[in-house]
Amino acid sequence: MTNKEIANHFQELASLMELHGENPFKIRSYSSAYITLRKLGTELSEMSTDEIKEIKGVGKAISGKIDELLSVGKMNTLERYREMTPEGIVDMLKIRGFGSKKIAVIWKKMGIDTISDLVYACRENRLVEVKGFGLKTQADLLKKLEYHIQSKGFYHFATLEKMAIPLLKKLAKVFPSDTTIALTGDMRRKMPIVKSIDILIDHLDLAPIFDEQILELVDSKNGIFQAKLENVPVVIYTCTTNELGSKQLRYTGPKEFLTKFLDKTKEDNFKGIETEKQVFEKASIPYITPELRDLEQVLDWKTFPTLIEEKDIKGVVHLHTTYSDGLHSLEEMVAHVHHLGFEYIGVTDHSKSAFYASGLKVNEVIQQWAEIDVLQKKYSDFKIYKGIESDILNDGSLDYDEDILKGFDFIIASVHSNLKMDKDKATARIIKAVENPYTTILGHMTGRLILMRKGYPVDHKKIIDACAANGVAIEINAHPYRLDIDWKWIPYAMEKGVKIAINPDAHSKEGVGDIRYGVAAARKGGLSKEMCFSL
Repeated sequence: MTNKEIANHFQELASLMELHGENPFKIRSYSSAYITLRKLGTELSEMSTDEIKEIKGVGKAISGKIDELLSVGKMNTLERYREMTPEGIVDMLKIRGFGSKKIAVIWKKMGIDTISDLVYACRENRLVEVKGFGLKTQADLLKKLEYHIQSKGFYHFATLEKMAIPLLKKLAKVFPSDTTIALTGDMRRKMPIVKSIDILIDHLDLAPIFDEQILELVDSKNGIFQAKLENVPVVIYTCTTNELGSKQLRYTGPKEFLTKFLDKTKEDNFKGIETEKQVFEKASIPYITPELRDLEQVLDWKTFPTLIEEKDIKGVVHLHTTYSDGLHSLEEMVAHVHHLGFEYIGVTDHSKSAFYASGLKVNEVIQQWAEIDVLQKKYSDFKIYKGIESDILNDGSLDYDEDILKGFDFIIASVHSNLKMDKDKATARIIKAVENPYTTILGHMTGRLILMRKGYPVDHKKIIDACAANGVAIEINAHPYRLDIDWKWIPYAMEKGVKIAINPDAHSKEGVGDIRYGVAAARKGGLSKEMCFSL
C-alpha cells in the first residue's frame, strides 16, 4: 500500500468522524496525518514502527493504524465508521466541494441518505430554507450531483492502463507464444475517459484465463467475454488469426470513424484480413494511427503530420517543489529530471496568492533563484529555468509586481481561485492574462478535473486567438485528471500557429511520468512535433 493510499484512509476517517460529530481534536489529527503522509519522501512500507512514530504529528495511535493498513490492508476504526454510515452518505463524500458539515445537515436534519434523494430535494427546492444553503448553493450542488451521477461507471485512462499492462503480461503466459493479445476499443485509442479494459485475442478458447482465475467470468456470447478484474469491467473479443486485422479495426472504433471509413471506400468486404494495415491498403486509405480516429476530419486529410512522441519531449516544464506544495525538494526534482535524460527543467512553484498551496512570497522567490544559481553550476550540462505558476487574479492580472515578474525566465499563468465564473467573465479574465507581456504559457485553460469537476466555461476560440496574437503557448496539462486543454481544440490551435506545451504539473518525482498521458492526448488532437513547445 502506497503512502498516498494510506493517507487517503485517514482523510476518509476524518470526514466520517466529522459527519458523526466526533472529537474535533482527533479529526484534526487525522486530517493532518493525511497531509503529512502524502508528503513523505520515504514509503511507509519501508520504515520500521519506531521510525513511523518519529514522524512529526504521528503518535502511537496513528502509527498503530498505519501498521494495520500495512499488515492487513484495512483499518478497524475506519471500517467501524463505514458500517455506521449509509452507503449513499459515503458516496456524497466523493463529491468535490461538498463537505462533511453540509452532508451532516442534509442527512441528520432532512433524513436524506442517498444521492438520488438529494437530487430530488434540490429539484424540489427543499434545501433553500435550510441553514447554510440557499438558491445559489442548491443550484451549484445540483450541478455537482448530476455530474457525479453521469461520471459513475467511468474511469481515467491512466487508472485502467496501470491495470491493463500487467494483465496483458499475465494473459500472455497462458497462451501459445504466437498468440496476439492487444488492447482495443477506447483503451487503444487512449481516450481520457474509459468504461472498461477491452482486449482482442486471436484465440477462441479462453478457458485458461478463468481456470487460473486471472479474471472473473461474468458472461460470454458470440465470442465476446464479459469479465471483471478487481470489479473493473474487462471485455475480451476473440477471433482467428486470419481475421485479426479486420476485427481490430472494427473493435478499435469509434463507430463514427468506421461509418465514414466504409462510406469513403467502394470496397465493402473487409473480413478475413490478418493485419489492420492491410485493411487500410485494401481501402486505399493511408494508415491512421488509433489515437487520431476520434477526430471528425481525419479521413479527409491528404497528408498526415509527424505526430509528437514521448521521446521528442526534451525538457520538463511545470513542476512543483517543497517551496510550495510539491513532495520533493528543488534539488531532488532537478536530480531526478536530469537522471531521466532530459535536457532542461522549468521550475514553477505556486505564486504568492496561492496560499492554499504555500505559494512563494517574494523573499522565497529570491531564495529559490539563489538556490537555482547554485544548482546550475553543479549541473553544467543541464539547463534549469526559473519559472513560476502565477495565479491569474480576479481582474486578469498576474501575481507579483513587475520587478519580480521580469526576473523569471518564463511564466505559466493559471486560474486557481474564484472558479464560479460565467463564460464572458472567465474568457475576459484569461485573455487579459494572455495579453500580459510576461505570460509565456497559459496553464490548464478550463480548470477541469476529469470525472470530478467540470471546467469553467470559456470561449476556446477567442482565447486561442488571443494566444496567437500574443505569442503565448497553451498547456496541455498532462496530469491524467486534467488533460486540459482538451485534445479536440488542438487542431484549431495549430491552425492559428499556437504551440502546445505538454506539461506534467508534477508535484513529485513520480509525477514527471505523467508526460506520457499528455503526449497521448496531444496525439489524439494531431499535435505535430513541430507545434510542440516542449522540445
